[in-house]
Amino acid sequence: MPPSFLTQQGYQKLLEELEYLRTVKRQEVAARLHEAMEGGELIEDAEYEAAKNEQAFVEGRIQELEILLANARVIVETGNMDVIQVGATVTIQEGDNEPEVYTIVGPAEASPRHGRISNESPLGRALLDHRAGDTVKVDAPGGSFHVKVIKVE
Repeated sequence: MPPSFLTQQGYQKLLEELEYLRTVKRQEVAARLHEAMEGGELIEDAEYEAAKNEQAFVEGRIQELEILLANARVIVETGNMDVIQVGATVTIQEGDNEPEVYTIVGPAEASPRHGRISNESPLGRALLDHRAGDTVKVDAPGGSFHVKVIKVE
């Protein structure tokens, strides 16, 4: 599995989620399962089925987080950067539109609504290795467009 890039904050957040799932959520689901099994006929018990589904989801998420964190590379934020790389915050402008600010992060932390785009997204991939002043062609599923890199931090 290729490494997943995470900021220190993102790494810590995923560690906390993993700890919560292992300690609190597993216990809650186990209690729900126990109550449902005490309730009588298991074959027709919707609560038991829902608890089993939740247990499968929780265990799957725990496994996913363990793999993600085992392969994680924490991005060292060095302050100002000349070249766009994972961890950089960039200000870009498309045509006459308002400038937009994004931080390039790994896929696990991507949240475009919150200004965090994946290095594997069309925009993130296109911006990598460019500098302030460059005009970058972005090949996106909806078509190609150009953005100008205004600032790299």
